[in-house]
Amino acid sequence: MDETLTISALAALGAFGLALPRIKRRLELSRAKHRSLAGHSRMAKRVAALIPGYAYDEARFFASDQAPAEVQAHRRAGFAALCDLYARRYARSAALTAQAREGISDLQFTGSYRVPFQYSPYLRAHLKLGGFVQASSGVTVEDLDGNRFYDLTGSYGVNLLGYDAYKQCIAEGAERVAELGPVLGAYHPCVADNVRRLKVISGLDEVSFHMSGTEAVMQAVRLARYHTKKKYLVRFCGAYHGWWEDVQPGPGNPLPPRETYTLKEMDARTLQVLRTRSDIACVLVNPLQALHPNSGAPGDTSLVDSGRNAHFDRAAYTAWLQQLRQVCTERGIVLIFDEVFVGFRLAPGGAQQYFGVHADMVTYGKTLGGGLPVGVVCGKAALMKRWRDERPADICFARGTFNAHPYVMGAMAAFLDRMERPEVLALYAGLDERWNARAALLNQRLRGAGLPVQVANLSTIWTVLYTQPSRYNWMLQFYLRAHGLALSWVGTGRFIFSLNYSDADFEAVADRFVAAAQQMAADGWWWDDPMLTNKAIRRGILREMLAARF
Repeated sequence: MDETLTISALAALGAFGLALPRIKRRLELSRAKHRSLAGHSRMAKRVAALIPGYAYDEARFFASDQAPAEVQAHRRAGFAALCDLYARRYARSAALTAQAREGISDLQFTGSYRVPFQYSPYLRAHLKLGGFVQASSGVTVEDLDGNRFYDLTGSYGVNLLGYDAYKQCIAEGAERVAELGPVLGAYHPCVADNVRRLKVISGLDEVSFHMSGTEAVMQAVRLARYHTKKKYLVRFCGAYHGWWEDVQPGPGNPLPPRETYTLKEMDARTLQVLRTRSDIACVLVNPLQALHPNSGAPGDTSLVDSGRNAHFDRAAYTAWLQQLRQVCTERGIVLIFDEVFVGFRLAPGGAQQYFGVHADMVTYGKTLGGGLPVGVVCGKAALMKRWRDERPADICFARGTFNAHPYVMGAMAAFLDRMERPEVLALYAGLDERWNARAALLNQRLRGAGLPVQVANLSTIWTVLYTQPSRYNWMLQFYLRAHGLALSWVGTGRFIFSLNYSDADFEAVADRFVAAAQQMAADGWWWDDPMLTNKAIRRGILREMLAARF
């Protein structure tokens, strides 16, 4: 009996010893994940499924922070005036939007999720928004009612050089390929020159064309898995790489995380995971994260309090990318720069040039299409190959009917032509200094006016921060629009400027921004109370959710 127990104990100890390395790797992986729900995709999905839908009535809409009656009265009066202004000034734009909303799923989604969901039904019932514009010129757009707005949307990153430049790119590109027309499969000769220039820009060997940035990232990851024979990708908490499969984990994706690790950026524990695991095919980096590491780009639905922070430290982020590059090289992990959004905003050669770090693969999109849809993968020859000579049936298939469409390739050629012009290259001279100075000037004006708003920037990509706890920061987008500033549906969390903003243009934007914030403050939305902390706001929302659910 004793001998049997001894053998069983030894066997158990042996099994435990064999399991120790696996347990250690699992603990290291857990420690490398961001400690918030954003870093724990499975838990985030479970929590999202538990959050109940509920809406504030009129009284609660104006008093969700328990502001005193006189403050609520100011808010009611300000909101009524804003609704009246929108009804008079944006009538045609709002009417067509209401009509089209019934058939456009995107309009339904963006309209419903423009603000935190508790406020959305009441707001949509009273404040009518327009989703249509009819013209653009310089740094402005015009709606159906003839109102002109300074454009801060950046067309989701497409608009780097100004809309007039893209109109010209499209026209020049169409003229260049007009004789061929929409012939698909074969290439227009301009494709060869586009490839030549993209190889120079990326410093990589080969190029493949796709119809969107999401599609380009999908192909880059697929090729990395194919060649490394490993299945996991590493992305960083908060980074966006398109909406496919589980690479956008957590709320917003119906698929659970399966082959994606979401880890902390700028963290030694992440580097340890990369050094010790043998199942990682690639690491995806979105350079936009340099502005807010481990935090997603802000939308108004996330402005339930004022807890967000952002700061760009070029030296620190460069050092992080250098560490990543070294570890990936040592471990045979494919390092992919996803420059679909940031594109050529930081330097003519993109983020690789700006940070001085070279990737194994780079994806581009948005602005590279010269105003038309495009996705591009540039990579080392060994990674771009889609078949194995020794196993001819083992291929990594990727084609698309509209890949390298002649009109897209023509517009791309026109855009790349522009990128080589002296007047465009001159825009990059002192780019950081110019836009950092503009951000500092606006912050100075906001502080001088006693407003609880500041901005942080990564070149021409700006994020808006709120320095005083509030449940109503998302209201700023409506005041900004009333003062002639156009925002994307993610609203007052992010601005994207085109490089053609002059000092006079920026001064006009700054004037309007300050005036809008002053009006919002006067209407009582930034009521201040020592008891109103960010923690108290979050706890209050949690209590509401529990009450609504149970």
